[in-house]
Amino acid sequence: MLSTTSEYGILGVRDVDFRLDRYPPAPDLAELVERHWVVSWALPPGRRASVTLLPHPCVNVVLDRGALAIAGVGRERFTYAFTGEGRVFGTKFRPGAFLPFLGRPVSALTDVTLPAARLWGPSADALAASLTGPVPELIARMEAFLRERRPEPDPQVAVVGRIVAALLHDREVTRVEDIVERFGIPARTLQRLFGRYVGVSPKWVLRRYRLHEAAARLAEERDRPWAEVAAELGYFDQSHFIRDFGAAIGLTPAAYAQACRRREEPVSA
Repeated sequence: MLSTTSEYGILGVRDVDFRLDRYPPAPDLAELVERHWVVSWALPPGRRASVTLLPHPCVNVVLDRGALAIAGVGRERFTYAFTGEGRVFGTKFRPGAFLPFLGRPVSALTDVTLPAARLWGPSADALAASLTGPVPELIARMEAFLRERRPEPDPQVAVVGRIVAALLHDREVTRVEDIVERFGIPARTLQRLFGRYVGVSPKWVLRRYRLHEAAARLAEERDRPWAEVAAELGYFDQSHFIRDFGAAIGLTPAAYAQACRRREEPVSA
């Protein structure tokens, strides 16, 4: 299936290397789950580190320090601090695909992380206790849990997926109006659809995906003019790009590229 989330989002300014591994879902869950992922690290005693992320428009079910949580779409960047050795395991749902499990608008989860037991009761705590050992076993247990609770098919999930894929992959889509014209969905209907299924607006999704790519390009191609990157991504107003980039990343494009230049191996993930 066509991907509906980018592989970017870990910002190039960071304190330490860590390992990020991604795993595809089983074919029977691929229409709902984008991928499973594991972040792992090992630091010397007494050392602390952190990583800053720019979230995707997705719901994740995350096992961190033995607790299982449901993380809604985060609109702001966030920093995760860690010490010693550890790992975080997550299952990333496709945009819009968690609503059938949740049973209510996904906007209720926007900028919210809640214990998985709030949705699934004691069985979520039992699942968390079972998520130990090799990664293939974690994935198998998570997928078995989801299959047992798999809701009835919702055709709107596929509609949202096609729209999100266009926002992610099609460089001719630079405005929400392009989606309205292409899919024949009235603008207000599109807004309501995304509010219910994704938790954020289509404009937000489009901007987030373009900023993911802009940050990755500036980290990887540190000597490339940022204005050129902005134009390629559909930003024809440079002040607009600077404003969006600064609000999301916390640095101007030039300052971000300079900060990445000081790192020997910037990360795109």
